[in-house]
Amino acid sequence: MTTSTRIAEGPFQLSWDSLSQHQIPRWYQDAKFGIFIHWGVYSVPAFGSEWYPRNMYQQGTKEFQHHVEKYGPHAQFGYKDFIPQFTAENYDADQWAALFRQAGARFVMPVAEHHDGFPLYDCSFTEWSAVKMGPKRDLIGELAEAVRKQWL
Repeated sequence: MTTSTRIAEGPFQLSWDSLSQHQIPRWYQDAKFGIFIHWGVYSVPAFGSEWYPRNMYQQGTKEFQHHVEKYGPHAQFGYKDFIPQFTAENYDADQWAALFRQAGARFVMPVAEHHDGFPLYDCSFTEWSAVKMGPKRDLIGELAEAVRKQWL
Protein backbone atom coordinates (compact mmCIF):
# COMPACT_ATOMS: atom_id res chain seq x y z
CA MET A 1 0.00 0.00 0.00
CA THR A 2 1.40 3.38 -0.92
CA THR A 3 1.56 6.38 1.36
CA SER A 4 -1.03 8.23 -0.71
CA THR A 5 -3.40 5.24 -0.48
CA ARG A 6 -3.04 5.12 3.32
CA ILE A 7 -3.67 8.86 3.55
CA ALA A 8 -6.73 8.62 1.33
CA GLU A 9 -8.19 5.98 3.64
CA GLY A 10 -7.73 8.08 6.77
CA PRO A 11 -9.96 10.86 8.04
CA PHE A 12 -7.95 13.59 6.28
CA GLN A 13 -6.59 14.27 2.84
CA LEU A 14 -3.12 15.60 2.13
CA SER A 15 -4.15 19.27 2.16
CA TRP A 16 -4.48 22.23 4.50
CA ASP A 17 -8.19 22.47 3.69
CA SER A 18 -8.72 18.92 4.90
CA LEU A 19 -6.69 19.46 8.07
CA SER A 20 -8.55 22.68 8.82
CA GLN A 21 -11.70 20.56 9.29
CA HIS A 22 -10.16 18.92 12.38
CA GLN A 23 -12.05 19.71 15.57
CA ILE A 24 -9.85 20.15 18.63
CA PRO A 25 -11.35 18.18 21.54
CA ARG A 26 -13.46 20.32 23.87
CA TRP A 27 -11.43 19.27 26.93
CA TYR A 28 -8.28 20.62 25.28
CA GLN A 29 -9.94 23.90 24.27
CA ASP A 30 -11.10 24.41 27.85
CA ALA A 31 -7.80 23.40 29.45
CA LYS A 32 -5.88 26.54 30.29
CA PHE A 33 -2.94 24.83 31.94
CA GLY A 34 -1.08 21.63 31.14
CA ILE A 35 2.14 20.01 32.24
CA PHE A 36 4.73 19.13 29.58
CA ILE A 37 7.52 16.87 30.81
CA HIS A 38 11.01 16.28 29.44
CA TRP A 39 12.61 13.60 31.57
CA GLY A 40 14.91 10.74 30.75
CA VAL A 41 18.45 9.42 30.88
CA TYR A 42 19.74 12.92 30.07
CA SER A 43 18.55 13.92 33.57
CA VAL A 44 21.43 11.96 35.06
CA PRO A 45 24.21 14.32 33.95
CA ALA A 46 21.70 17.17 34.42
CA PHE A 47 23.79 19.53 32.36
CA GLY A 48 22.62 21.78 29.55
CA SER A 49 19.32 20.40 28.33
CA GLU A 50 17.64 17.28 27.02
CA TRP A 51 19.97 17.65 24.04
CA TYR A 52 22.92 16.55 26.19
CA PRO A 53 23.16 13.12 24.48
CA ARG A 54 23.68 14.80 21.12
CA ASN A 55 25.82 17.71 22.19
CA MET A 56 28.14 15.69 24.44
CA TYR A 57 29.65 14.14 21.31
CA GLN A 58 30.15 17.42 19.43
CA GLN A 59 33.59 18.86 20.02
CA GLY A 60 33.53 22.51 20.94
CA THR A 61 30.21 22.40 22.81
CA LYS A 62 29.94 23.10 26.52
CA GLU A 63 28.41 19.61 26.92
CA PHE A 64 31.44 17.98 25.27
CA GLN A 65 33.83 19.86 27.54
CA HIS A 66 31.73 19.14 30.65
CA HIS A 67 31.51 15.46 29.80
CA VAL A 68 35.22 14.97 29.28
CA GLU A 69 36.09 16.92 32.44
CA LYS A 70 33.56 15.14 34.67
CA TYR A 71 33.30 11.62 33.21
CA GLY A 72 36.44 11.22 31.11
CA PRO A 73 36.89 10.32 27.45
CA HIS A 74 33.78 9.20 25.57
CA ALA A 75 35.41 5.89 24.68
CA GLN A 76 35.55 5.10 28.41
CA PHE A 77 32.23 6.64 29.47
CA GLY A 78 29.58 7.27 26.84
CA TYR A 79 25.91 8.13 27.01
CA LYS A 80 24.94 4.47 27.46
CA ASP A 81 26.84 4.49 30.75
CA PHE A 82 24.29 6.86 32.27
CA ILE A 83 21.48 4.29 31.87
CA PRO A 84 22.28 2.25 35.01
CA GLN A 85 22.30 5.53 36.96
CA PHE A 86 18.81 6.43 35.70
CA THR A 87 16.98 4.52 38.44
CA ALA A 88 13.88 6.69 39.04
CA GLU A 89 14.20 5.61 42.67
CA ASN A 90 12.24 8.63 43.94
CA TYR A 91 9.69 8.65 41.11
CA ASP A 92 6.13 8.33 42.38
CA ALA A 93 3.64 8.76 39.54
CA ASP A 94 0.70 9.11 41.94
CA GLN A 95 2.49 11.90 43.81
CA TRP A 96 3.29 13.68 40.53
CA ALA A 97 -0.31 13.39 39.32
CA ALA A 98 -1.71 14.69 42.62
CA LEU A 99 0.67 17.66 42.48
CA PHE A 100 -0.30 18.40 38.86
CA ARG A 101 -3.99 18.38 39.79
CA GLN A 102 -3.40 20.58 42.86
CA ALA A 103 -1.56 23.03 40.61
CA GLY A 104 -4.64 23.26 38.38
CA ALA A 105 -3.36 21.30 35.40
CA ARG A 106 -5.95 19.69 33.16
CA PHE A 107 -3.61 17.50 31.12
CA VAL A 108 -0.11 16.02 31.17
CA MET A 109 2.08 15.53 28.08
CA PRO A 110 5.27 13.57 28.81
CA VAL A 111 7.90 13.01 26.16
CA ALA A 112 7.82 9.21 26.19
CA GLU A 113 10.94 8.86 24.04
CA HIS A 114 13.29 11.68 23.23
CA HIS A 115 15.86 11.78 20.43
CA ASP A 116 18.19 9.63 22.51
CA GLY A 117 16.02 6.65 21.52
CA PHE A 118 15.47 5.47 25.10
CA PRO A 119 11.74 4.84 25.59
CA LEU A 120 10.30 5.35 29.05
CA TYR A 121 7.66 2.71 28.27
CA ASP A 122 7.55 -0.97 27.37
CA CYS A 123 8.77 -0.97 23.77
CA SER A 124 8.63 -4.23 21.84
CA PHE A 125 11.32 -3.43 19.29
CA THR A 126 14.26 -2.48 21.48
CA GLU A 127 16.04 -3.84 24.52
CA TRP A 128 17.15 -0.29 25.36
CA SER A 129 14.12 0.91 27.34
CA ALA A 130 13.26 1.92 30.90
CA VAL A 131 11.41 -1.37 31.33
CA LYS A 132 14.45 -3.48 30.46
CA MET A 133 17.29 -1.23 31.72
CA GLY A 134 17.82 1.54 34.25
CA PRO A 135 14.70 1.77 36.41
CA LYS A 136 13.21 -1.43 34.93
CA ARG A 137 9.75 0.13 35.08
CA ASP A 138 7.16 1.39 32.62
CA LEU A 139 7.43 5.02 33.72
CA ILE A 140 4.96 6.32 31.14
CA GLY A 141 2.46 3.56 31.90
CA GLU A 142 2.62 4.40 35.59
CA LEU A 143 2.12 8.10 34.87
CA ALA A 144 -0.77 7.43 32.49
CA GLU A 145 -2.56 5.39 35.14
CA ALA A 146 -1.88 8.00 37.84
CA VAL A 147 -3.09 11.01 35.86
CA ARG A 148 -6.26 9.18 34.83
CA LYS A 149 -6.99 8.53 38.50
CA GLN A 150 -6.75 12.31 39.01
CA TRP A 151 -9.09 12.95 36.04
CA LEU A 152 -6.35 14.64 34.03
